[in-house]
Amino acid sequence: MTVEMGRRASPKTDFGTVILHWTLVGLLATSVVTGLRIATASPLELPWLAALDGLLPKTAVWSAHMPAAAGLIGLALAYTVYIRRAGLTRRIRPDGARLLGIFRRGRARWDAINTILNWVMFSTLLMQLATGILMYRGYGGAVVELHRLGMLILIGATVAHVACHLMIGGGRQLARILRPSRIPPPTPFDQVAGQERVLASRATPRPARAREPVHREQMHRDALRREQPPGDARRHSHRETTLQSHPFAMALAIGIAGMTVVTVFDQTAMRDSLQVRKIASSQAPVLDGDLSDPIWRSAGRVVVLTNQGANFDGTGSSEVEIRAVHDGETAYFSFVWSDPTRSLKHLPLIKKEDGWYVLQGKYDIGDEHEYHEDKFAVLLTRDDTQLAGERTFHAGRAPAEGKPATLSGRGLHYTLDGGVVDVWQWKAARGGLLGRIDDSHFGRPAEPTQAEVEGLSPYKGGFRPDPGGAGYTDNFEQRGPGGYQRPVQPKRLPKDWGQTWAAMGRVDTRPDVGESDGARWWMTEQDSVPYSRELDAQFPVNTLIPGVIITTDYSGDRADIRCAARWAAGRWALEVARSLNTGSPYDVPIANGIFMRVAAFDRSQIRHTRHIKPIRLEVQ
Repeated sequence: MTVEMGRRASPKTDFGTVILHWTLVGLLATSVVTGLRIATASPLELPWLAALDGLLPKTAVWSAHMPAAAGLIGLALAYTVYIRRAGLTRRIRPDGARLLGIFRRGRARWDAINTILNWVMFSTLLMQLATGILMYRGYGGAVVELHRLGMLILIGATVAHVACHLMIGGGRQLARILRPSRIPPPTPFDQVAGQERVLASRATPRPARAREPVHREQMHRDALRREQPPGDARRHSHRETTLQSHPFAMALAIGIAGMTVVTVFDQTAMRDSLQVRKIASSQAPVLDGDLSDPIWRSAGRVVVLTNQGANFDGTGSSEVEIRAVHDGETAYFSFVWSDPTRSLKHLPLIKKEDGWYVLQGKYDIGDEHEYHEDKFAVLLTRDDTQLAGERTFHAGRAPAEGKPATLSGRGLHYTLDGGVVDVWQWKAARGGLLGRIDDSHFGRPAEPTQAEVEGLSPYKGGFRPDPGGAGYTDNFEQRGPGGYQRPVQPKRLPKDWGQTWAAMGRVDTRPDVGESDGARWWMTEQDSVPYSRELDAQFPVNTLIPGVIITTDYSGDRADIRCAARWAAGRWALEVARSLNTGSPYDVPIANGIFMRVAAFDRSQIRHTRHIKPIRLEVQ
């Protein structure tokens, strides 16, 4: 114990540890708060996160989370170098003598617990870095769960770490991390520190035995001194001073070098590029959902792992294969993605004793992921945005200032700078199997309707369809939260219910059971009639009818994209054709340097899969 003027001196910590410690605190805090915000868009139900919504950041989430992760990699390298060069390994060494302190009382016990906590945090941090890299490369499922678990462990271990220091020395012990000092000089006892603790733990009360280890240690040090040639002690002292004078500088240099290598590698080797080769018009593929066209065999491909969606047999993941060619006027894409079921049951209606009901789980709040169709989305942007959704998706219950809160609490798509991001949505039951993709875009947050202001309809931020007409409508009136717990009146009923039932193929109301090949879970205006009570009376209880009415074909800018799709053996195959440049202000040209992202929906309204890094188009 150090004594100054009759009072106990305030404990201090070497300046390198102070700097590295607070850097770690800042990086961990950034990672945790941004990670919690990212988790709010998770397909899992995490009600406790809703209570933190007002405290979590709404902007610069990914652009803070990913650099913090890179910083933690550099910090791990720097800290490893520092403790070795500064001779501080004893401080964290989990040797037997220290760990046995857990069976003692007082400070020894808390010191042992704190050592264990340190290694729990080190191990968890390494796990977080490993799982984070895997997620960055597109892996989901158990990797995501481990990453989320690691975050919770780090939060708990940090709280316990602070509590241990309070028990060790109270507020003075905690305050030492605010009082930097010089690096303590190395001592000859470092070499035999482990022997000291072991011998002390084995010592008996007899004085002779207690002094024996010290005597042997002294003899060993004297022998070492006698073996040194004249002048060596002075050179040794100078060398030790030199080695100990720059451990922090070396640690800082290695940490920065590590971050630089990671960043450069990410920007070069880890970027996906899709080659869009030019072909003759005669080589153009036939849009039929069959990828046996010769041109697809010779086209380059990119395979993207997407994750953190809903369903997909509980994995939330889908592998997407992309190919593309163009003939100078039209670009052709093929997208193949894994999906365990062909899901066409888009909000069907079932008749009960007291009327018709919409089969749905959360459609009333805009978050249906049971009775919904399969979908696939493509996003095209001019921005080289390395981080997913940073400029197009904003998490939180009410991320757009002055605009209504989302009913789902899962965030909104919109842009901040007024730019337009092109969005294609293929919808299996609403025109997708009839040859059309719904052309849409993200822009500035739209002015809300009165129904959206009153919370009767989900506010969609900056997500809007391109100008033109849609070829479909729901077979019931829209209602707000809780509205579908009551009977609805169908807009149209089948002319011939037997024919409609046959067209629906294999009928199974379980949402995770897919539909048969060739099934149609929609009605056209030609095979249906407007609702009437007289016709309604002819339908028995438990009758099931489609929830989608196909009205006309798509029109205007909304009809810019043609397609054909087929499902077989757990995979959707989608062929797409669109002009290289439509001339529409709501579309992004297909050109060299444009960036693409893709997302798959398994019978889900908004819970799609995602990937972090964009795909760069290289158009010949």
